[in-house]
Amino acid sequence: MGAIRTPRDKWIEEGLRALAAGGPEAVRVEVLAQALGVSKGGFYGYFRNRAGLLEEMLDTWERGVAEAVIERIEREGGDARERLGRLFDFVGSSETPVTSAGVELAIRDWARRDEGVARCLRRADNRRMDYLRELYGAFCPDEDDVEARCLITFSLRIGDHLIAADNGPRSRTEVLAAVRKRLLS
Repeated sequence: MGAIRTPRDKWIEEGLRALAAGGPEAVRVEVLAQALGVSKGGFYGYFRNRAGLLEEMLDTWERGVAEAVIERIEREGGDARERLGRLFDFVGSSETPVTSAGVELAIRDWARRDEGVARCLRRADNRRMDYLRELYGAFCPDEDDVEARCLITFSLRIGDHLIAADNGPRSRTEVLAAVRKRLLS
């Protein structure tokens, strides 16, 4: 009986963790193998080289933050406000290697230096904004209001982790709940 190989998705997840921790330069086969507790030989059974891993990491991230999230939210049905509520809950609580804020920020930083990554990021952002437009558009008749709500919602997803300011007498959770209430009204 042969040795059990480390699954492909584990290499991708570990690569995304490394990306979040140190950018694309931190994604190195030897380091990933060590983190996984395996030899680097198994890596080459899945990926031609490091560039192949980076490409699959981007594909996994793009699918994971856009289509996979949308499919999850749509699966349960409901009206647009209910789906937005589930989206807020899911995005606010989901910290997988694919959906973590650290990976999101690392990919945005990487996209500033790599046009291929920038194209991937633009596709993912456009898909997420299109989905928000669809949901907000179902109950907001004003196109300007829809765009404003989409931009606020998306900006909170990206920027909330970067804001260090106190929230006055309220907790961040209370402030975000108030924002959510207003966005869904």
